Amino acid sequence: MSEKIVLTGIKPTGTPHIGNYVGALKPLIEMARSNRTFMFIADLHALNIIHDAAQIRQHTYEIAALLIAMGLDLNNAVLFRQSDIVQVSQLSTMLMNVTPKGLMNRAHSYKAAMDKNMAAGLDTDAGVNMGLYTYPVLMAADILLYGTDIVPCGADQKQHVEFARDIAGYFNHIYGNVFKLPEPVIGQSTGIIPGLDGRKMSKSYDNTIPLLAPENELKKKIMRIITDSKTPDDVKDPDTSTIFQLYTHFATDDEIADFRQKLMTPGMGYGTAKTILFDKINAVLTPVRNEYERLMANPSEIDAILADGAARARAVAAQTYDRVHHAMLG
Repeated sequence: MSEKIVLTGIKPTGTPHIGNYVGALKPLIEMARSNRTFMFIADLHALNIIHDAAQIRQHTYEIAALLIAMGLDLNNAVLFRQSDIVQVSQLSTMLMNVTPKGLMNRAHSYKAAMDKNMAAGLDTDAGVNMGLYTYPVLMAADILLYGTDIVPCGADQKQHVEFARDIAGYFNHIYGNVFKLPEPVIGQSTGIIPGLDGRKMSKSYDNTIPLLAPENELKKKIMRIITDSKTPDDVKDPDTSTIFQLYTHFATDDEIADFRQKLMTPGMGYGTAKTILFDKINAVLTPVRNEYERLMANPSEIDAILADGAARARAVAAQTYDRVHHAMLG
């Protein structure tokens, strides 16, 4: 196991799709097998988007059950609810006092909200609450609280880690060397995961394949993948085929090579190709789906796992916060 400490958070804001699985969830599970990992369900961050406690609670169970069903190593990975760690809110309050307002003005999330308002002819701060504006400070508290070395993230999230480094630097300059400076690690690109229409799989395009859809729904979705007009007698180009691109994320190298050859050889229609894709995805996801459904039917088991993770996380968080409190207040 690596001595490096890895931290990642997942917002409980909706049902994941296959694009989320391939691009984010699966790599996180694999990383947690070889690194000491703090993995939190970011329910406090979700408050900017969802104002329904029951919905946040339900999505929290769903994310936790999915991670466990996917094989998260609970001996190595600490899985917990963000809100169960009181020190994260305490540390966020402390960090507010060393964080320049100008840094928050440059946050992508805040600038995007302002740009949207200006495009609509509204006041630049319309609908912007302090939770959104100070989001990067709470994120910095999440990152710094556990002595994090590495934060895996997408390119669009790199700024959050950079801000955490900046805020830690401001604090250390004033109060001494209390915080590590975390490093963002951009995961190896899985490429664009295509949706049903060939564009990037995204809820905004309504082209997603739900990760935990029942078998019959999964098959219906896959059979709706848009293809060109080539007949079974025509040769297909695997590199431009949504069917083939999705298949590569679930199959072995030998299976991928075989499927490529079949597409490039006259005789295979798109209906057959979609059936092959369904069979492969369903075979991979059926055990995950079954364990997920078992866990969701036993929420007390999820609660126990999250409570254990919170206790382990608090043991580390309390030590960090005590150092901060001592440095700032004596």
